[in-house]
Amino acid sequence: MTDPKKLAIKDFVYELPDDRIAKFPLPERDQSKLLHYRQGQIADHTFTQLPQLLPPQTLLFFNDTKVVQARLLFQKETGGIVEIFCLEPVKPHREVQLAMQQTSSCTWKCLVGNNKRWKSGVLHLNFEGGKLTAEREAQQDGHFLIHFTWEPAELTFAEVLEQCGKLPLPPYFNRDLTPDDLTRYQTIYANQKGAVAAPTAGLHFTDRVMAKLQEQRIETAYLTLHVGAGTFRPVKAEVMEAHEMHAEQLYITKAVLERLLKQQGEPIIPVGTTSMRSLESIYWLGVKVSEQPNLPLQELHVTQWQAYETSNPPTSEVALEALLQYMQQQGTEHLHASTQIIIAPGYTFRMCDGLVTNFHQPESTLLLLVSALIGDNWRKVYQHALENDYRFLSYGDSSLLLP
Repeated sequence: MTDPKKLAIKDFVYELPDDRIAKFPLPERDQSKLLHYRQGQIADHTFTQLPQLLPPQTLLFFNDTKVVQARLLFQKETGGIVEIFCLEPVKPHREVQLAMQQTSSCTWKCLVGNNKRWKSGVLHLNFEGGKLTAEREAQQDGHFLIHFTWEPAELTFAEVLEQCGKLPLPPYFNRDLTPDDLTRYQTIYANQKGAVAAPTAGLHFTDRVMAKLQEQRIETAYLTLHVGAGTFRPVKAEVMEAHEMHAEQLYITKAVLERLLKQQGEPIIPVGTTSMRSLESIYWLGVKVSEQPNLPLQELHVTQWQAYETSNPPTSEVALEALLQYMQQQGTEHLHASTQIIIAPGYTFRMCDGLVTNFHQPESTLLLLVSALIGDNWRKVYQHALENDYRFLSYGDSSLLLP
């Protein structure tokens, strides 16, 4: 068996010319190409054909997170711009959904661009009918803790970001935001505010495709994983053991667990790597609470290597039932957890039977995930996509991968 800790990231490289990166979306979401990979065979389709290509009885899982306008551009009195990029909440709430509803003030972990220009004091940003103030509290591991206060104090932080923030586009777009991005860099089912990057595999779905899924009797379900900026973080370590996976916040409802339990034995296919990470993390959370039934709610966390260090893991039914029992014990209908799971060659899938996904950057953890699913055939898939004019990355084309 492959030891994922010993994997060298240089083995997951391919040549991606800049002109193959889709910098803008297509006029119509569902007119993107769809590469269909099934058991070693590759065929070219259009995304509207996805419903007919999915295995019968499939349950399709979507991530309904919504990208927030997390980039704040503060202008100093001297005219210089300091950019603050909100990454994750620290206090009074660490839970994204609660933090978004916070009024009057909050503290977030942030990246600060042009920090050298911010000599001292507070920064102010005026917006229509109000003002946002930022103050540096501390610096840690390349991040800053920034304390925000605002007026009117009754506004929620989500409303403040909507008023004065900018949508954070992926760094490889290397261009300014356009009005079109405000709608096109969100899925049509985006609902839970809190991501700083879109779950881009879902950008191809339209009402027309959703209606076709119903016609084909393909059932759909939703979960929430707030995509963090770490999704773009390049792997700088030579071997994966030295790379620290970013943590992301995950929300699980009792209804989702019950639906997953009912689906056992039938195909479960996530839309996007974030949905796949969520579903596999649900399994490992179930394993954790089956071993520690009295685990405190705040310790619901999947560590980076948990999946590779557990001997004799139980069946997915046992893990799901343990999680449901834990919820009953805790008297809650939903769980808030975090996950640092790394899905890489050597991983055994517990919940997912395929994947709908875009084409990912060379030397990325997302490419490792694809390789974990279809093995070395990822090279064949990516070579085919490059030779057949597929568009790459966030606004690029799609694939349906069925091992």
